[in-house]
Amino acid sequence: MPTVAREGEFEFIVHTRELPFEPPHVHVRFGGQEVRIELRGGTFMKKPPAGKKAAILEAYHKHAVQIRETWDRIHKR
Repeated sequence: MPTVAREGEFEFIVHTRELPFEPPHVHVRFGGQEVRIELRGGTFMKKPPAGKKAAILEAYHKHAVQIRETWDRIHKR
């Protein structure tokens, strides 16, 4: 599961093994927590911790193209 990008406290990870029915997404790890962002719409798959949403999305948007290219290359979708 390669780390695609780091931005501040956030680490963006694309897992190499995902279930076929899951949409393209990236795992975002920070401070012992993790959320997932769906790549087609750039939305959270579950509610992020209070006070983190804007910072996570800002960091995500800086690396969104690279993250999606990595997902597509790994999962051939």
